[in-house]
Amino acid sequence: RPTGKRAGLEAAAPSWFRRSGEQFTLSLSIQPGARRTEVAGLLGATMKVRIAAPATHDRANAALIEFLSHAFDLPPSRIYIRAGRHARRKLVELDAPGPGAQSILTAWEQR
Repeated sequence: RPTGKRAGLEAAAPSWFRRSGEQFTLSLSIQPGARRTEVAGLLGATMKVRIAAPATHDRANAALIEFLSHAFDLPPSRIYIRAGRHARRKLVELDAPGPGAQSILTAWEQR
């Protein structure tokens, strides 16, 4: 069992998602142009998501929002890309995704 500074660092290890009230913020690494759209697993402090759409003309962002909408049974209007709209690393906010959201996110960590 770690003690001292090490114990504090491990307890405060960053997660790829956080909850604030009814909102979840996800830290995602996107791989556009993949064979299929799917969660690929943890990549550092982010969750890697493969997106079948290309990165051009905002297609990958639209496909990401559609994927999350289906995964959480959430209207696309309640999913926001807060940072990284033109980057592979994105901060995405889910507005009131429902009681099963934490379970879905935790299951993704097991991939």
